[in-house]
Amino acid sequence: MRLSTQQTQALRQLAQRLAGDQAHLRLFGEPFTLERAGQLEHDPDLAERVDAFVGRLQDTQGDKLLPRLLAALGEIERRDWA
Repeated sequence: MRLSTQQTQALRQLAQRLAGDQAHLRLFGEPFTLERAGQLEHDPDLAERVDAFVGRLQDTQGDKLLPRLLAALGEIERRDWA
């Protein structure tokens, strides 16, 4: 199976965006551990940042990257995507 130039570019851009999302994790200042997860209830600022980050990951990976990657691999029907 061959991908069009447009499809290849779209996957490349999504991969670059995910790399940027990984860099965004550093905004938390320290690793996100189970202990920090337990603080979410008492730290509204941290909870809001985690919520925003998870929403962005869901949007990027679940709604954009995975369907395009699965289509590229022939696992699901290919649709027009840019």
